Amino acid sequence: MNADAFPKEIKNHLFYFVGIKGTGMAALAELLFRLGAKITGSDVADTFYTDGVLRNLGIPFFEGFDSRQVPADAVLVVYSAAYPPDKHPELLRAGELGLPLMSYAEALGAFSRRMPFAGIAGVHGKTTTTALAGALVRELGLAGSVLAGSAVSSFDGYSTWAGGDEFFIAETCEYRRNFLAFRPRWIILTSVEEDHLDYFRDYEDIRGAFLEYCRNMEHAGALIYCADDRGACEVARGICRERPDLRPIPYGRTAGGGYCVGCVREEPGLTAFRLAGMDADFEIRIPGLHTVLNAAAAVALVQTIQTDLAKTLPQKPAGAELFAKAIAAFRGSKRRSEILGEADGILFMDDYAHHPTALKTTLRGLRSFYPGRRIVADFMSHTYSRTAALLDEFAASFACADLIVLHKIYASARETNRGGISGKDLFEKTRKAHPRAVYFEEVMDAAPYLKSRLKAGDLFITLGAGDNWQLGKKLFDELRGGISRGAAS
Repeated sequence: MNADAFPKEIKNHLFYFVGIKGTGMAALAELLFRLGAKITGSDVADTFYTDGVLRNLGIPFFEGFDSRQVPADAVLVVYSAAYPPDKHPELLRAGELGLPLMSYAEALGAFSRRMPFAGIAGVHGKTTTTALAGALVRELGLAGSVLAGSAVSSFDGYSTWAGGDEFFIAETCEYRRNFLAFRPRWIILTSVEEDHLDYFRDYEDIRGAFLEYCRNMEHAGALIYCADDRGACEVARGICRERPDLRPIPYGRTAGGGYCVGCVREEPGLTAFRLAGMDADFEIRIPGLHTVLNAAAAVALVQTIQTDLAKTLPQKPAGAELFAKAIAAFRGSKRRSEILGEADGILFMDDYAHHPTALKTTLRGLRSFYPGRRIVADFMSHTYSRTAALLDEFAASFACADLIVLHKIYASARETNRGGISGKDLFEKTRKAHPRAVYFEEVMDAAPYLKSRLKAGDLFITLGAGDNWQLGKKLFDELRGGISRGAAS
């Protein structure tokens, strides 16, 4: 990647996005738009939540790809990793026109070098941690900008917060080592374990990628890592042996120092906790102890940024009560324990959890948060490689659900099913540990079954990176609209 290909001037310059509806792509387009850029792009005709975001901002885009759509006066063409530049018609045309090309990760990495940068990394928790950090930046009135990989309530339903250019915070993805495009001054490392096994060989391979990312840190940078996560601790120990200039800052229930999480109290609707170095009672209204850890990481990052940039940030460091206020007001982000609403006494939720660890912690958090509700979980596994490699772990991750609905595997364009794994394999494994599991190959085929069994007091949640979220939306919309669902059993 040539970082110099990113335009030095943004305002009034035209950027073209190929695959503009992707969550990260739309977020970067949104951020550049807020900085005065002219944005257009293209994507498939399918509807995503980002359609509404782009239209609300007034960003035009084409539905469908055509080489004639590429503007000859674009200063940069940004493309989704889903589209190979040597095959896609619009990217080939951009090459013919001599336009600079950058993948999403390359473009975001190049943009991040314009100011001190904080990268949020880890197999789990990146989006929520980034969103929480952004909520703090906004509440404290800091002159920084934030980009999350999903729509965030604290950003008025958008994916970015543009509060200034003194620093920049964004989540950074480990898949295909995309985060190596960044040179952070600060890193949050939430978790390191096996994932993306269509690309990484094993745990050692993915741990090595995170080590490589940390090697990219600026001199005397701060590594904020979860002391409760084995993989994060291994990476922190390894990189600090190599780079004694780095500052390790642990957080979590087993951490030493000011970000040790203690006095945790789970109640219906909230989790209370304290941080060792702050004289304040914290409350968070998003389910799960993992969310408490994400909040601790966000506090650690923002306080560290304030300390490191004390000479340039005009604001004085805020008191603990202001941090606690921002955490208490946080209401989450799109597809992260997202509440769709309640209809006929049934609470409908959606969550992106697509790894066994995330499934287990999400369901455990819901059990504590909503102790009086029966939990009905609908899960669609994503990628053949992940399902095959973690089959036993997936089957054991539903212990806190009362009824489980499973489907076929949601395939990815980046792989083929070489191992012959199927959604029924996961169902058979799950049913041995959890007899109240049922299987419907196609997602919408489960609708009549669920309408006949859901009842007042239930919590119905769709989980995964597939398209089964549409089932939850369909059921919620029908019940809210008064459509009969039959007798509950």
